[in-house]
Amino acid sequence: MKSLSTSTLPVSARKSLTKLGADITIARKKRRITAASMAERAFLSRSTFTRIEKGDPTVSMGAYLSVLAVLGLSKNLGQIADRENDTLGLDLDEDRLPRRIRPGSQIRV
Repeated sequence: MKSLSTSTLPVSARKSLTKLGADITIARKKRRITAASMAERAFLSRSTFTRIEKGDPTVSMGAYLSVLAVLGLSKNLGQIADRENDTLGLDLDEDRLPRRIRPGSQIRV
């Protein structure tokens, strides 16, 4: 039986996880690391690591991050949801700006 989190996961997110798993597999193979060794280095069970390579959404984010760190690929993860790169959020902030500034409505500092 699939968990609710798996069945409600958007298709685009499932595809992203599948691609991430495939990319992890390729990165591991390029580095000539066996799956068993990779699991050991990331302090994961072999079955959990296999699920990561399949892009399983029920595996914790921490487990994915451990694997990426072992591969040396975790450097840019902090930028994924960075507010400076959130163009939609920036546009929404701009849309919320007042159209006019009336005298006396200024904030005193």
